Amino acid sequence: MSLYVMKFGGSSVGNTERMQRVAKRIVEKQDEGHQCVVVVSAMGDTTDDLIEQAMALNPEPTAREMDMLMTTGEQISMSLLSMAVQSLGREAVSFTGWQAGFRTEAVHGKARIIDILPSRVQEALARGQIVVVAGFQGMTEDGEITTFGRGGSDTTAVALAAAINADVCEIYTDVDGIYSTDPRIVKCARKLKEISYDEMLELANLGAAVLHPRAVEYAKHNHVRLVVRSSFNNNEGTVVKEEASMEQGVVVSGIAYDKNVARISILGVADYPGVLAEVFGALAQAGINVDIIVQSGVQNGEADFSFTVSKSESESALSVIQGLKGGLPYREVTSEENLVKVSIVGAGMISHPGVAAQMFDVISKQGVSIKMVSTSEIKTSCVIDGGNLEEVIKALHTAYNLDTDVQVFVGGPQDRR
Repeated sequence: MSLYVMKFGGSSVGNTERMQRVAKRIVEKQDEGHQCVVVVSAMGDTTDDLIEQAMALNPEPTAREMDMLMTTGEQISMSLLSMAVQSLGREAVSFTGWQAGFRTEAVHGKARIIDILPSRVQEALARGQIVVVAGFQGMTEDGEITTFGRGGSDTTAVALAAAINADVCEIYTDVDGIYSTDPRIVKCARKLKEISYDEMLELANLGAAVLHPRAVEYAKHNHVRLVVRSSFNNNEGTVVKEEASMEQGVVVSGIAYDKNVARISILGVADYPGVLAEVFGALAQAGINVDIIVQSGVQNGEADFSFTVSKSESESALSVIQGLKGGLPYREVTSEENLVKVSIVGAGMISHPGVAAQMFDVISKQGVSIKMVSTSEIKTSCVIDGGNLEEVIKALHTAYNLDTDVQVFVGGPQDRR
């Protein structure tokens, strides 16, 4: 008998009909002789609806009250799905995140898990019950309810799988698995049979929305066998594992993109020891995440440098830099927002020289200028103008031998929580 954790996203449980289909799938898994723990997100657009209602009443609600509100979406899903399973003649019990043992740090909206005490889950399994757990939530030592932020239900599922030593953690979504790129842009994108934790983590961090980076980190750290598959069919999904076998002739596994990019440039900065620490220390103090950083050469004691942040944080970043003007001499600060970051990822890049050069060549042949570059052992990212995104992705996909002749299945909007 194997122990499965099965996570279903918001589109998978979006209405009662889909909820019944999920319940049947869970029962089928139990009929195969497996124990089942199920993690669910809020139904469909429930989270967005709750946020809209909150903003209508108070444009600036406290983070604590928002967490109290947001957790109700997953609690509705867990109880309804448990009822649906019971209607099929099986014993099922639902638990909130804190009833399932999730203890978190005292941060509302983006809490991290400190510990999991899954005794109630294990006791229910021992009684032969199917356990349904609300994703995305936990509780502090002081009894305050917290949420994990976007992708929180993925994190709940993987962390719970590690805590109860599950054999497999299956992430059910509205696509068949992990694709070589966004199949909405490249119709001949290939579904990957397997991918390494490191490759998946890079893709998730670079904009691929199928799995949240924190969930992948948990899986890698705890050696959780992770499978991404569709809740709408029985096709085999993609296995995320320690090392994935490399297909002959395929060095790049996937191409990701991020439209949420802004570039800020500080021109004519006085060059002295500690100037970068001063600038980026101030940004860190303001809680602003910086991605790519590029500095030009020093001329006449002055340097120019640029960095990228998310569009949502560009105004805050500009405000921080402008606030440094008195103690940090610089000539000008500028920002640019109509940008995207395109990235190639593949473990094979380590042992194959020229992969980045090929990327630069492909982009240039599309008549596109590269504004910034960032590299690691298994990825190369380029910041380019946003208007050329689709052409660049299609050209890169072909250049790295990732095209297939098969039309892929694409469901609704990808589950984000």
